[in-house]
Amino acid sequence: MKIEIWSDVMCPFCYIGKRRFEKSLENSPIKDKLEIEWKSFQLNPYLETDTSISIDEYLAQHKGMPLAQAQALNAQVTQMAAQEGLVYNFDKSVVANSFKAHVLTHFAKKFRKQDEVEELLFQSYFTEGKNIDDIGVLKDIATQLGLDAEAYEKAVQERSLDDEVKMDLHEARQIGVQGVPFFVYDRKYAVSGAQQLELFVQTLEKAYSEWQPEANSIQIQDTSDGPSCGPDGCD
Repeated sequence: MKIEIWSDVMCPFCYIGKRRFEKSLENSPIKDKLEIEWKSFQLNPYLETDTSISIDEYLAQHKGMPLAQAQALNAQVTQMAAQEGLVYNFDKSVVANSFKAHVLTHFAKKFRKQDEVEELLFQSYFTEGKNIDDIGVLKDIATQLGLDAEAYEKAVQERSLDDEVKMDLHEARQIGVQGVPFFVYDRKYAVSGAQQLELFVQTLEKAYSEWQPEANSIQIQDTSDGPSCGPDGCD
């Protein structure tokens, strides 16, 4: 059964959602029968990488709020992440456009290493404070996973995978994705946001029990939205 995950590297709730989703699979007897595919979503496709300002300053500017309020919001998210065993260092994070990172995800897809790339991208951005728009940083991630870094760089230069990224973005609009993370189970049920573990487990069990390989429409799971990020910011 296929599970698709729309996500953006710079979305703090996407990393948290990834952990909760992974925990929902840990003791599942069907985890080996699942195909996981990461899909691209950009919270701000027009964002220009700027290493001169902090994430707190960017959030304050983007949301039109005082800097102190932005710092408090990021502190709350940091605490939420810590509950999932994640370390967020927003004081190090670089304001960066995520398109090249999404290209790397699609490059890794061809070698069945999408999940590993996503993990290292999140870690690089939120924990290590690396610039995920820097080709050198992205090539290092590719190398760590045994991928051909030069071939990835060539794909960036020739824009050979751009259409695949854009197709994900288009598909997100078509199915009504308003924010990420957004998990789609068998094109039938969806979980929006970094929901609690129990909902991930319930949705997995329900979708698998009704699994029909020919299913091709999405029916959103009737549930309240969890913490997520959208074009207007994170809630």
